[in-house]
Amino acid sequence: MADVTLDAKGLNCPLPILKAKKAMSGVPKGGTLEVLATDPGAVADFEAFSRTTGHKLLEQSEEGGTYRFVLKNSG
Repeated sequence: MADVTLDAKGLNCPLPILKAKKAMSGVPKGGTLEVLATDPGAVADFEAFSRTTGHKLLEQSEEGGTYRFVLKNSG
């Protein structure tokens, strides 16, 4: 179970990333942020977000058109 969940379903690039960046500021260091998105472009976006911010992408899955990402706050 993630510390914070962000529902970004229905939003298109770059909004899921921008909202995730803002939400991550409320996640404690070492805590996790779960993001739910429906934009297929979010897969590449969150991989890039993880590389550029240092937040570790712990999980990534897709079910029924909803993409789920779990990121660990690197602080």
